[in-house]
Amino acid sequence: MVEALNTKVEVVEKGTYFTTFSAYGKVLVGDKGFEFYDDRNVQNYVQIPWDEIQLVTASLLFGGKWIPRFKITTKRDGSFIFAAQEPKRVLKAMTNHIDPNQVVRALTFTQNLTRNIKTIIANRKKK
Repeated sequence: MVEALNTKVEVVEKGTYFTTFSAYGKVLVGDKGFEFYDDRNVQNYVQIPWDEIQLVTASLLFGGKWIPRFKITTKRDGSFIFAAQEPKRVLKAMTNHIDPNQVVRALTFTQNLTRNIKTIIANRKKK
């Protein structure tokens, strides 16, 4: 059995951890970090301490009314993509423990498309 990272849990939500296959379980926000525990496989879990989080990127749709997923980028272990039943509540609890400037909006589809086109044009000009 895995030992919990947090001593006090502030928010517990149903959530999904996106890997090669989606894992469904519980998302926990506590006093010492962010945790995800899979419902089916006890060995499938993610524990991220607050001091390890570098950036949290939230995908916003319909003017910020719906947040389908958020990505936690860590300093050493890369990034993890999660979804929660009530993501606004989870992100609000996370901002109590990390700097609110570390929680940012993801680029929209048109912003990504524009950025990629500009990069392609700039690369062609260099040649």
